[in-house]
Amino acid sequence: MDLVHLWIFLVGLVIILYVVLDGFSLGIGLLFPFAENEEERDVMMASIAPVWDANQTWIVFGGGALFASFPKIYTILFSALYIPLFTFLFGLIFRGVAFEFRANTQDKAKWNGAFFGGCLVATIGQGLTLGAYISGIRTDEGGFAGGAFDWLSPFSVMVAVALVAGYMLLGATYLLIKTTGNVRDRAFRQAFYAVLAVAFFMIVVSIWTPYKDPAIWARWFSEPRVYWVWTFPLLGIISFILILDHLKKRQELSPFILSILLFLSAYLGLQAAIYPYAILPDVTIYEAAAQRETLIFILWGVAFILPVVLAYTIYSYWVFKGKVTAEESYH
Repeated sequence: MDLVHLWIFLVGLVIILYVVLDGFSLGIGLLFPFAENEEERDVMMASIAPVWDANQTWIVFGGGALFASFPKIYTILFSALYIPLFTFLFGLIFRGVAFEFRANTQDKAKWNGAFFGGCLVATIGQGLTLGAYISGIRTDEGGFAGGAFDWLSPFSVMVAVALVAGYMLLGATYLLIKTTGNVRDRAFRQAFYAVLAVAFFMIVVSIWTPYKDPAIWARWFSEPRVYWVWTFPLLGIISFILILDHLKKRQELSPFILSILLFLSAYLGLQAAIYPYAILPDVTIYEAAAQRETLIFILWGVAFILPVVLAYTIYSYWVFKGKVTAEESYH
């Protein structure tokens, strides 16, 4: 594996870790309005209280890694997607403020709404960013050449709505692992409807994406890519069927793992469709990569930092494993 592909793998790994780990935290916030009372909301908060802020470490790690290893991607994306990216960051900040203020006030109602709003804004910001990235970004001589609102389109709005459903699926399946009683029972139903919505949106995106860029359709069927690229949709279909089956059997851990596989199939399918381009329609990963000496130098830092952060994350989840009860709730 050459340095460019190694760094594509590392950046992709960090993105997936962030999407999954902070995704279920955002998903629980999106499910907040469906709780019946404050006790249930306290339990939902307690399920993520020990880990939610550490989950955000991965977005910082990912942003730094992207800036260092693929500076052209970083420059173009932040120029083209300034508004949705800062909307996303604003949502994360607002969520964090609401989380802490809710825990230290007697009047929780307004902070419940603020927590939900922060999660919703952050998710929509991410979805608009992803939709615009898939749609392609106009460039000229290695720089952004479009307008301030090129990111806003029916496709990007649809992807934002799809991501809301996806994070609700992660949140609901995580609650199956961490909660009991009414919260868990309702999470089974929420996960069922969420996975149906996710499957619907994945089909729509799969049809709409090559319509927007016929070159993607051509790459899907070009040799030798055609022999392996379709394994990712197959992984998604199998994950979807198994999630429905395991929810029906009232299993708790496997729906969350299968939901991660569903997200992974979508991410890998997207990357397989656009490879070797880093930014559609014409910036390749090789054009976007930093100099070889830079990639080698920062690799030493990542070789130390990544295992430490991973170990801390695994340790945190191990320490706080098990079900959350009302007596242990975060309030």
